[in-house]
Amino acid sequence: MTAEQLRAARALVRWSQSTAAERASVSLETIKRLERMSGPLTRVHVETLQAIQDALEQAGVEFIDANGGGPGVRLRKRV
Repeated sequence: MTAEQLRAARALVRWSQSTAAERASVSLETIKRLERMSGPLTRVHVETLQAIQDALEQAGVEFIDANGGGPGVRLRKRV
């Protein structure tokens, strides 16, 4: 996950930073710190990133790998 994907994913589901922190069971300061970064979030505990990604995916976000067009996010199609 990149910092840009995190910011974009949160915007897609219209979550505040505090909502994202609450849903992922991480601190608000963690979300703020990660969003201030740029590029891949490599100096972060794997468990922290997984908790954030899991929470966003449960809200309908899909993370897109850097497969030629760069990494991104989108909302899952509702069935």
